[in-house]
Amino acid sequence: MINISSGIVQLSEYKVEKGQSSVSGLSSGAFMTVQLHLAHSESFCGAGIVAGGPYRGVETFRHSAALAEDAYELNALQLCMSPLTPAQAPSAQHSVKLAQEAERDKMIAPLSNLARQRVYIFTGSCDNVVKSSVVVQTRQMYRLLGVPDAQIAYFDDVPAGHSLITDNPEDSALAANLPPYLNNGGFMQSHQILRHLYPDLVKPAEQLSGKLLRFDQTEFFGDQAAASMSRFGYVYVPQSVADGATARVHIALHGCKQGYQYVNFVLGQANVANQPPYGNRYITTTGYTTIADTNNLIILFPQAQGSDSDAAQNPDGCWDWWGYTSPDPQYPDYYSRNAVQIRAIHAMLRRLGG
Repeated sequence: MINISSGIVQLSEYKVEKGQSSVSGLSSGAFMTVQLHLAHSESFCGAGIVAGGPYRGVETFRHSAALAEDAYELNALQLCMSPLTPAQAPSAQHSVKLAQEAERDKMIAPLSNLARQRVYIFTGSCDNVVKSSVVVQTRQMYRLLGVPDAQIAYFDDVPAGHSLITDNPEDSALAANLPPYLNNGGFMQSHQILRHLYPDLVKPAEQLSGKLLRFDQTEFFGDQAAASMSRFGYVYVPQSVADGATARVHIALHGCKQGYQYVNFVLGQANVANQPPYGNRYITTTGYTTIADTNNLIILFPQAQGSDSDAAQNPDGCWDWWGYTSPDPQYPDYYSRNAVQIRAIHAMLRRLGG
């Protein structure tokens, strides 16, 4: 049973091992994982990508619309998720070129940091939302950026739909492609991810010792409505870490329609009368906390929120991987250290001590 603090705390600093943090995510959280990983690779030792495409994949066909903003959204919905043929998927080579340009312009960390990283990449063979032809380009991109094959775990043979996999009987069938995108496959994928990123982990806890803390995220992105981030974020802190043990930090990024307050939008308004929010299932039922508890891992759960307004067109509560937060749609910065969501999440990591 997870002990959830009833109050709202300020995110605190702990004794954290520098450069040994990591990040993982599903779907939009996986695309954001790639962006955050490359933007701040000096802070990380690895990344876990479940159903996510390569860096800046939406920029593959810039001229598919007159405005960059429209082009990137069209590419996100089509080529970056469900290309008609594998040849139409975003190119790993093009992503590498764009990453090198971002490095040259000092918008991301040196790409040489990636040679020491460990990377987990997964695509379900029944995923009809982000197809495997897209995810395979992510593996190729990391190879081209210098991550040795021995440090990449790649899975494409599990008959899973678009989901993070759990061993929870109440979750959807393994091959399902529907919200809340948590499918029962008989194992905790979060454990598989973290064991690859940290090969020294011991078995998960049967009973949790620590607390799930609710903190105010707004101090990290201010009053920027375009950030499309929720008021609250969550962090799990094992009791051993609260007592002073040295920790490592893992950032777990939910996908679209998985934030704690997600509901459908109808005519620009949140449809709370007909659909209650899913709540914090991605936080409490996916297994991240149980393996964290016995391994001195702090798990940070930042939260995106839905928005259907002039400030941010993001009704599904996705992380920004196509530019909806960029102040200038002609010159988007969603992929860089300047991006509001990346700045906010990395500031949370720094606050924790990582």
